[in-house]
Amino acid sequence: MHRQETHDRSAADAFGGPRRDPFGWLDEQSERRRAAGLVRRLRPRAADSEQLDLASNDYLGLALHPEVTEGAAAAARRWGGGATGSRLVTGSTALHAELERELAEFCGFEAALVLSSGYAANLAAVTALAPHGGLIVSDAGNHASLIDGCRLARAATSVVAHADPDAARKAFDGHDSHDGPAVAVTDSVFSVDGDAAPLPQLADVCRSFGAALILDDAHGLGVLGDGGRGAAHAAGLAGAPDVVATLTLSKSLGSQGGAVLGPARVIDHLVNTARTFIFDTGLAPAATGAALAALRLLRREPERAARARSVAGALHAQLTAAGLTTVRPDAAVVSVHAPTPDEAVAWAADCRTAGLVVGCFRPPSVPDGISRLRLTARADLTDAQVTDAVRTIVRTAPAGAFKA
Repeated sequence: MHRQETHDRSAADAFGGPRRDPFGWLDEQSERRRAAGLVRRLRPRAADSEQLDLASNDYLGLALHPEVTEGAAAAARRWGGGATGSRLVTGSTALHAELERELAEFCGFEAALVLSSGYAANLAAVTALAPHGGLIVSDAGNHASLIDGCRLARAATSVVAHADPDAARKAFDGHDSHDGPAVAVTDSVFSVDGDAAPLPQLADVCRSFGAALILDDAHGLGVLGDGGRGAAHAAGLAGAPDVVATLTLSKSLGSQGGAVLGPARVIDHLVNTARTFIFDTGLAPAATGAALAALRLLRREPERAARARSVAGALHAQLTAAGLTTVRPDAAVVSVHAPTPDEAVAWAADCRTAGLVVGCFRPPSVPDGISRLRLTARADLTDAQVTDAVRTIVRTAPAGAFKA
């Protein structure tokens, strides 16, 4: 008998009948997404696109700044195209250490640790600081990376009402500190509506129970705080012995990668225990060099942070005046409500056709069930561009988007 026929018969016998397609269930899942209008598609963009971008997270307009791109190129020329290994083997360069020192100093923390992404930074911080027997109190509006960190951590997780310190207090109240450490986990600025967490009040709750606070400052760095030093700095929490901040280098710094900032003993613990640090290749030199150049540029031009907030405020004010329902931005994200998921998708598509790129969030990506356009302000936008963007959004809006 032919070898392949023998293999096929053996496989069929092992499963008690003809072999089944192991990925057949994917077709059913795909059809469900299509029927629900939830199919995601990649849209490669051109390097020289003339469309106005209100969808990226390049809050300070630094991704294409000559100093930032030259920082990337110079680092690649000197250190190579990749880090060549994990940070604990060959993946740490003098450039990584330089970026860590300057990030910690700029944001007001004792130490910093650079990882390959903001996602990896959140997984590292949450899993390493929430061992078995501990408790994580997690805001219901947290980013997926924090949620995944909670799922992977060995501590129990209590999900509490959005931006509600009293709900966090109740969750901590039932935990015995002798069982293990407790920690609250929250975004500093929430990525869907752009609202800020009540950090001072949440820190007070944590301290009353001897709990730590981990805040994801992905949308705060470069926008909030003195000269863009971040939400922890703005709340007076930077450098506190019981506060840890995570951040990404891919938004305000226009690069890629992530970092954890906090007390030196916390950073040392992550170096020794955080799996997304230990077992991952170090951040590429080009991204490290770009982030360092962007950070130094921000230090020289702190007005960029205020300009990003000003643009967000102008977008909110003009869209609200036009009759659309928008959420007041606490940083650089502006949320505009849409009547239905389908109308949100069509609205975003019409904006794109008109030369304006906007984000589109809808269920199940948003837990509150509200579909919306998500706009991101940029410090390099002119007043005329803001006005043009508002006109496009208003002109293409579905009738049901306007207040009655």
